Amino acid sequence: MCFGVRDAINLAFTTATQKPLTVLGELVHNESVLESLSRKGVEIKHQLDNVTTATVMITAHGASEKALERVRQRGHNVVEATCPLVHHAHRAVRQLVREGYHPVIVGKRDHVEVRGMVEDLDAFDVILSEADVELLQEHSRFGVAAQTTQPIQKVRQLVALIQRRFPNSEVRFADTVCQPTKQRQTAALDLARRCDVVVVIGGANSNNTRELVATCRRFCQRVYHVQTPQDLREDWFYDAQTAGITAGTSTPDHLIREVEERLKEIASTHAFPMETNDESADVPLQELQPTP
Repeated sequence: MCFGVRDAINLAFTTATQKPLTVLGELVHNESVLESLSRKGVEIKHQLDNVTTATVMITAHGASEKALERVRQRGHNVVEATCPLVHHAHRAVRQLVREGYHPVIVGKRDHVEVRGMVEDLDAFDVILSEADVELLQEHSRFGVAAQTTQPIQKVRQLVALIQRRFPNSEVRFADTVCQPTKQRQTAALDLARRCDVVVVIGGANSNNTRELVATCRRFCQRVYHVQTPQDLREDWFYDAQTAGITAGTSTPDHLIREVEERLKEIASTHAFPMETNDESADVPLQELQPTP
């Protein structure tokens, strides 16, 4: 897990031992984590109207000031689990606007993190493809930032496309892609080059996990996205000599270990070596739930 996700989860568990807690949205995009929170009595609600507890936690993906104010106006106490690097992205966008740049966010328009980045803005564009760039209206100054889990190579390509489409405009790029995402993407590329099969572990709704899958498929044809060891199928590894594993930044360490153990069982019958994406790890292995 990256430090932002790890800290958000620990904060939720600690807060829940002190008072009833509702998380507004998915704290992180991983079903195993959400189930662990539910077992500890943490409520997860996607609509503010459905919240009944006095204390409300904002997810690791952050929220706009308008959204935070809506929660406070309902009389709730707000606990922010927002990743510090998401806060950094918010500040970077605000700075671009203050300096007179038209903000353009590279990311998924409907993603909770992107909504948090743009909801306070009067005008903005969200792009994710070359077709989106073609739809942009001309501005004298473009300020580009990105959802923190976007692949940096894709972001830079889109920045270059904006500059080519508007050669008379000033284009400024504020790099808000987080370092754990960059490291994991780089390590995943190296892993995919060396493996016949790559297994990517992460939640179905995790953007950074899906991006890892797309990255690995650039160099490996057999890439599979799993959430648990039970998702693995032995026929995926038929005729494979080398299998690799990597994981999204919101994947609990215990799930990674369980998938690895299951792969070792499969490997014992198929006789292939296994590579792991160790370069992506930025914290020691630890259990999801802190010891009381």
